[in-house]
Amino acid sequence: MPTRAKKALMQAAIDLALEGVRANQGGPFGALVVKDGAVIGRGTNRVTTALDPTAHAEVVAIREACLALKTFTLAGCELYTTCEPCPMCLAAAYWARVDRVVYACDRADAARAGFDDDVFYREFEKPPAERKLALVQLARTEGLAVFQAWLDKPDRVPY
Repeated sequence: MPTRAKKALMQAAIDLALEGVRANQGGPFGALVVKDGAVIGRGTNRVTTALDPTAHAEVVAIREACLALKTFTLAGCELYTTCEPCPMCLAAAYWARVDRVVYACDRADAARAGFDDDVFYREFEKPPAERKLALVQLARTEGLAVFQAWLDKPDRVPY
């Protein structure tokens, strides 16, 4: 795709984010999922209006794109977002199997606006026992039965 087209898509994501800010939808973020040059998913940050901490622009756009394509994978797609994805959104992009993430601002820009994703990046670098959020393992043996049931299921849909 020509650079001019990519810039136009990024500007569309930026315009979407601005619309979201002006409409008090949530934080200052916008995202588009693009396949073969066509926008198939759009998202603005809706954390505060949807009362959903996972309703980041990228996740909203990924959900919309998956529904549009009737699939849970977005191979062959690109994610255009107004900011470098937070760890959750980056993980969602990996799980969705997008080919590329294109972003405008970086995490330092987001931190200056009050969105310090670096806190999460630093937490994930620590061993689990040193993180602020306690991770407590319980009933592993019983839990393994669920994985075995999955492995035994002949009609499972791998992802």
